[in-house]
This record gives sequence, structure tokens and C-alpha cells, in this order.
Amino acid sequence: MPLPLFEKIAVLGAGSWGTALAVWLGARGQRVTLWGHDPAHIALLREARTNAKYLPGIALPTLVEPVDTLEVIAGSDLVIFVTPSRAIREVAGQLAVVPLAPNAVLLSCTKGIEFGTGQRMSQVLTDCLPGLEVAVLSGPSHAEEVARHSPTALVIGGHRPDAIARLQQLFNARALRTYTSDDVSGIELGGALKNIFAIAAGVGDGLGFGDNAKAALVTRSLAELIRLALRMGGRRETFQGLSGSGDLMVTCFSRHSRNRLVGERLGRGESLAAIRASMSMVAEGVPTTLSAYTCARALGVDTPVIDEVHAVLYENRAPAEALQNLFGREPRPENDRS
Repeated sequence: MPLPLFEKIAVLGAGSWGTALAVWLGARGQRVTLWGHDPAHIALLREARTNAKYLPGIALPTLVEPVDTLEVIAGSDLVIFVTPSRAIREVAGQLAVVPLAPNAVLLSCTKGIEFGTGQRMSQVLTDCLPGLEVAVLSGPSHAEEVARHSPTALVIGGHRPDAIARLQQLFNARALRTYTSDDVSGIELGGALKNIFAIAAGVGDGLGFGDNAKAALVTRSLAELIRLALRMGGRRETFQGLSGSGDLMVTCFSRHSRNRLVGERLGRGESLAAIRASMSMVAEGVPTTLSAYTCARALGVDTPVIDEVHAVLYENRAPAEALQNLFGREPRPENDRS
């Protein structure tokens, strides 16, 4: 039996992923308010009916309404957060004075770990908007492909079965298969940490390393992701699924991956400052490296790949030296989980 539909949906964040989700829902017959913080950018979206800056070539369905004020989303019963991780607390704080529907669900689609607190994005939302159900969505999903209805699979995590069942029904369609899980921590950690390892994979690409080296690096990165994420509250089986190995593979290998591209450009000798200045979109692996490095030190977890990415991004270590450090480590048993 079909579950009740959400009556008023808002997507917060008019970048590539937020736009893609709004396009997907609009094409499914849902009326969606797409909020962005930049009035000039939103005016262009309203006029051109396409997001040329972040998702070129994709038309906005007529049911998608771009807006630049949060007051417009009052009464929403589903609010989808797709802002950069560094902005999610600020935006959620602003939303705290906007009256939402009493049974509103918050869905975090942002992949990151807050620096300083070490909190996952759903925890930040709970801090700022207490009393509301918070769910998460993650998995191997480039915005360009979702917007073009290329086959994709995602996982929705939450603690209230009725809420995640409604979200599953909302998103699930022929080109988008959705699974559910109650391991919110694991889903978020897999989605956040994989961006760091994509930077490392990109460095190898930039240095001209081959498939053997990349396969080795990605495999060991998964072992490291699991080792740290288990200590941070995730479950092992989650990291063998879409938000673990699935998201790690697509981010490390895809031409669409911003984090892999950052690493590739670092490997070719460009500075991080120059790379960031040339990009209109956020590569979440850069700030997440700081957060994950700090968390690993506090928990006493061995994270050689994260350590080397941190050294390249924040300690001016040469990319070639960083990868050589990884391949030159003392030999050890493959399944050592220490």
C-alpha cells in the first residue's frame, strides 16, 4: 500500500547535487522549492530554467521553484539539506526560526564531518533543530548522472521506520533504486571519509601511476575507512555496501569526482590554493581531511592514508613523497585490524 506523500518539499543548496535532487523530484511530479543563498544565482535559475554554473545542460522541471529566502519554505514537511558541510550549521540555525510542519523530516545529503566538534551532519541538524526526525541519504551518485536518469542506487538511513519508508517510496523509481538502513553513523561516515581517499587516488593519477597502484591504494583505503569509522560508531557491514565500498569506488575512479580531480591536479604540481580558487564547487575531502585527521588522533586509530593526504594539503608535503611513504611502509599482515 502506498504511503502518504510529502506535501511540501524544500531542497536547501542550489549546487550540482541539490539541483539534481530537485530535478529528480520535480520530474517525478513533486513540487519542490530549491533554495540558494546567492540572490543573483537564483535569479538566473528562475530566468533560464537551468543551472548553467553547477549543472549545465539540465532543464529545471516546471514544478521546481528557485528561491533565495528561507521564509518561503515555512510549512515544509520534508527539508533536504545539500549545503556544503561548512555551512550546514549556519543554515540550520537560520531555519530554526522558520515554522516547519509539526511532523517535518530533515534529510541530510551533505557528506562531511564538522571540524572542531567531529560531528556528523545529522548530529549538527539535531543540535540546531531538536525534536525533528533526521534521516540521511548517501551512496555512489554523481549529480550529472542522477539528473540524466542514469541508473543509480542509494541508501537512506534513519531511526524511524515509517519516515525512511516514505523517503524510500519518494525517491525509488526505475532509474534510482533505494535501500534502507538504521546505521545512520555508518552511512554518513562512509560518505564523508571516501572523499579523502579520492584525493589520494587522484594524486596517483596526476603522478602517472598505473592501475595496479590505484587498486592497491583504494583497497587499503577501504580497510582504513572501516578501521576509523568503526571507532566512530559505524557498523562493519555498512562499509561493504553502497555508502562504503560503492561510494569509495565511484569517487576514486570517476571523471566526475571533484575530490579525485583535486588530487590529480596536486599530483601534477599545482598548489591547493590555485586549485580551490579555480573551482566553483566544493571538494568536501579537503575540509574533511582536517576533521578526520583530528578524530583519528583523538581515538588512537592508525590512518596512514589520511595522514599523508593531510600532510600534502596542510603541511606542504610533496605528493610524490606522500605516496612513496605509503608504499614504503613496514610490511604487515593484510587483515591486521589494529
